[in-house]
Amino acid sequence: MPNMLRRALPRRPEARWILLGTLLSAIGRGLTLPFLFIYLTDVRGLTDTRAGLVIGWYGVVTLALSPLGGTLIDRFGARRVVLPCLLIEAVGTGSLSLVHSTGSALLVMTVVAVGSSAVWSGQNTILASLTDDGERQRVFGLNFALLNLGIGIGGMTSGAIVDTARPGTFQTVYLLDAISYLMPALILLTLPGVGHRLGHRSAGDGSSSGGYLTVLRDRPFRRLVIFGLVLTTCGYAQVEVGFAAYAVRVAEVNPRVVAWALAANTVMIVLAQLLVIRRIEGRSRTGALAVVGAVFAVAWLVLGVAGVVSTENALVAALCVVACSAIFGLGETLLSPVMPALTNALATDELRGRYNAMSSMIFGISGVIGPVTAGPLLGAANGMVWVAVVVGGSLVASLIALSLRRLLSAEQDGLATAIPAPPTPAPTVA
Repeated sequence: MPNMLRRALPRRPEARWILLGTLLSAIGRGLTLPFLFIYLTDVRGLTDTRAGLVIGWYGVVTLALSPLGGTLIDRFGARRVVLPCLLIEAVGTGSLSLVHSTGSALLVMTVVAVGSSAVWSGQNTILASLTDDGERQRVFGLNFALLNLGIGIGGMTSGAIVDTARPGTFQTVYLLDAISYLMPALILLTLPGVGHRLGHRSAGDGSSSGGYLTVLRDRPFRRLVIFGLVLTTCGYAQVEVGFAAYAVRVAEVNPRVVAWALAANTVMIVLAQLLVIRRIEGRSRTGALAVVGAVFAVAWLVLGVAGVVSTENALVAALCVVACSAIFGLGETLLSPVMPALTNALATDELRGRYNAMSSMIFGISGVIGPVTAGPLLGAANGMVWVAVVVGGSLVASLIALSLRRLLSAEQDGLATAIPAPPTPAPTVA
């Protein structure tokens, strides 16, 4: 494990500091991530509907502002965008400890959304600028593992702290979360040469040439976006609503089993990520993405089994729910290094911020589609229609990934490295 970790670490020390910032901020995120709905309803007295509206509003604002974030990153550099966004997100997260009504919660979540709208794409752009294509896939995978490790640490810590009977405990974790967002900002401030504008200035107003129309005209990237939308709609977007609802209502497991399943997901990612990075190095990226769809399909099939056997064997049903989440985590370890590496292999420096912004928007769009469609599908045929749709959609994503291979060069697909040109023979002297 130590050898694999050393191999996954980026060569440049600046990139290593950025990864440390990811870990520290993720610990703060983990402190609050599982408890926002409970905090708004059980502590601040909002109804379930209003709390859902507040959380949904955050997603809408983040999605709406993400394209602007990509444009600003390309025009001014990721540094000038990420730093103020981290500060805004810190202020917004800390202010959650003061909300007392639906209106104040909407206002504060708007501030949080403004801050978070460009952080992910900006940090991916910075990491891409500090790594070459040969190590980029490993670094993005390590970044994802550190993100999940931090969230897991934060979640276990807050689980031992928060108490709905003591509102001050929630206020404490939100203030700690706010402080955690200052950590990557402080690290970035100590790296004055990191995160500046990548592209060369063009004629006229100095803005990056092309814009989002150029990004959308990139046929391989357009195919990658379609793959991402199908996969995340039938994958990530189903975890919060579809997975939990099916496990509790159809498989009839205790909600505590769902918590164990999410813990199993985190453990799988942290333990398997470095091994997966090593195994996929030098292999086809599109092939790896196709495997992700197949793994997600297997995970949902295992969950479907839990619903079938629940009336006969509750223990087997519970084990299937936990296994589903763990298998899903294995698929995530494949997706997390390959998707951003391929995105940045297709991107140009002038438009790298927009490419990363569009890639992050995939999760926002599917996050709207997934929960809306999960409810009606779960109500049909005791959840079996939902299982069939998410399994079928994951397999369709695999086919889309395979169709992408012919649109890529060997280098973009991760199969080849640049071959040095043969030396030019020295001229002979008469």
